Amino acid sequence: MVEFYGVLGEKLGHSLSPRIHNMIFEEIGVEGAYRLFEVPREKVEEFVSAMKLLKIKGVSVTIPYKSIIMKHLDVISPEAEKIGAVNTIALDGEELHGYNTDYFGFGHLIETNKVELEGKTVVVLGNGGVTKAVLQYLKDNKVNKIYIVSRTPENAKGIKEDNLEIISYNQLKNISGEVLINATPIGMFPNEDACPIEDEIISKYDTIVDLIYNPSKTILMSKSEALGKKVVGGLNMLIGQGVRQQEIWQKRRIDEQVIKDIYEILNREFS
Repeated sequence: MVEFYGVLGEKLGHSLSPRIHNMIFEEIGVEGAYRLFEVPREKVEEFVSAMKLLKIKGVSVTIPYKSIIMKHLDVISPEAEKIGAVNTIALDGEELHGYNTDYFGFGHLIETNKVELEGKTVVVLGNGGVTKAVLQYLKDNKVNKIYIVSRTPENAKGIKEDNLEIISYNQLKNISGEVLINATPIGMFPNEDACPIEDEIISKYDTIVDLIYNPSKTILMSKSEALGKKVVGGLNMLIGQGVRQQEIWQKRRIDEQVIKDIYEILNREFS
């Protein structure tokens, strides 16, 4: 019997999620169908009801619904509650449970690429849904100082934490650190020629992490390599969080080799 899954978002034309999840289905022997669910903001609550009615077993959640979806779910997992965002919904009986696997995916990316965080100063570009998971992971891994760079820092004035500061892009030139993470879509297909920061900013960091996965090497990554920086792309995170979603939906562990196999295939395609 075919099980139904999909990804919920506002604009999904270039989503890689169906490809990844269909590859996982094949790897683990599940007969599943994974579809794109493009839903306007005013119809999100109706979509949640439709999930129950149509027995859609699992849904990935992407921009811009990771936070607003939470109020429509029956149960929120502790990690999603802590992060303040949901990127995974699982149908459990008649209840919809919300989880966040971005945290796991980002952790997998950091660990696989041996990026050192403890005691470091880390700068994160962007303040969207994925940043919340990144921020929680950074806190849990004992970074010394976190800067979040936002186009609208005034909207985050209520955030008060000792080692966290929200700054504007203009203030970037006044700071430096060890790790810089791009959590914005700047440089992503089809706008591959864009770069969120200049060379003079890149030069202030040892490691550049770009969470964009398409293309596999962004302009930011190319510039950083030319400046002799350690460079990490986002494909491993996307696959890692997708495998974790399947673990939740299938209620079973999936071998680490599945992530490696899918990464090798997709990395060749995007290179």
